[in-house]
Amino acid sequence: MAGTEGNAKYYNLMMELKEAIQAGRLSPGEKLHSENQLAAEYGLSRHTVRKALNLLAADGYIYSEQGRGTFCSERLRHMKRSHNIAVVITYITDYIFPRLIQGMDHVLSANGYSIILKSTGNSRKLEARALEDILKKDVDGLIIEPSKSQLVCRHEHLYRMLDEYEIPYIFIQGIYEQMEDKPHILMDDCRGGYLVTRHLLELGHRRIAGVFKVDDFQGRERHKGYVRALQEAGLPYDPDLVIWFHTEDRKTKPAMAVEKFISRRVPLDAVVCYNDQIAMGVYHKLRELGIRIPEDISLTGYDNSLYARGEIKLTTIAHPQEKLGEMAAELLLEQIRHVPEGESRVKRLIEPELIPGNSCRSRL
Repeated sequence: MAGTEGNAKYYNLMMELKEAIQAGRLSPGEKLHSENQLAAEYGLSRHTVRKALNLLAADGYIYSEQGRGTFCSERLRHMKRSHNIAVVITYITDYIFPRLIQGMDHVLSANGYSIILKSTGNSRKLEARALEDILKKDVDGLIIEPSKSQLVCRHEHLYRMLDEYEIPYIFIQGIYEQMEDKPHILMDDCRGGYLVTRHLLELGHRRIAGVFKVDDFQGRERHKGYVRALQEAGLPYDPDLVIWFHTEDRKTKPAMAVEKFISRRVPLDAVVCYNDQIAMGVYHKLRELGIRIPEDISLTGYDNSLYARGEIKLTTIAHPQEKLGEMAAELLLEQIRHVPEGESRVKRLIEPELIPGNSCRSRL
């Protein structure tokens, strides 16, 4: 009977602590009393207390840190539905992002969810901070545009914590190489880069410069499409005609590099730009240097943003901004509802479409 009584005591303590955790009397991250304190409070031996704590740890309710004590698990924040969705993107207020967020909100709000929005400024350090904060909040899922997705992710452990806490997440517009198996929705950026370059080749251009972002997935893929189109046309790839820039240099380096081409009298027919924003920076620099677009040099962008419909109508690639936001939200809802991948209704790769403007002319 002594053994039965001992079992009942540690089991009763385990159930009492579990009830306190589930009722919120013990909060995620809160430190529990020590084994000695619990033994004194409940009139039990330390051995009995330890057995109760071991059961709670095995079920994921608590965890121990050597030298610090035992804590209520952060995982418990996510065991109940909050109807909050975290959205982490590189920028919030400019370029294509407002409409992207609008598409997400349209689907999520219709399904009873609210958005917790964070911006990283395309900084990996700020992305890590955002994930750390999200792991402390009540969220049911996460949509994330990775920062500098062409570089190795240095905070993969935070994504592993999301997996451990069973918080579903999806990537949009890029994905880290070491996480390519995670759910994601991407533009076929290689195809997009190919389409704008092929368009210029069909117009008779042969000396085509390229401006690409070196630190994200889109830049790599658009460059691959540019190379493929040149090779298909039988033209050699000239690395001296390619300008690579980092996020931090985006407002200065592309225009400065094009200015160098002009000052050195590098023969140019056209410039393929990473996106519309970069294309307009190049456009203004060329205008400043007395170069006419498209009479002297043709110019292309990417994303069909408001920049593409300014003082010159850029030839660009369509970006279904609002639709991508809706697709991302729908895919995340499928993940939350545990819809098998084979039954998913959401496309994972968006086909690009060329949008001709008046920034290119025929040289035939």
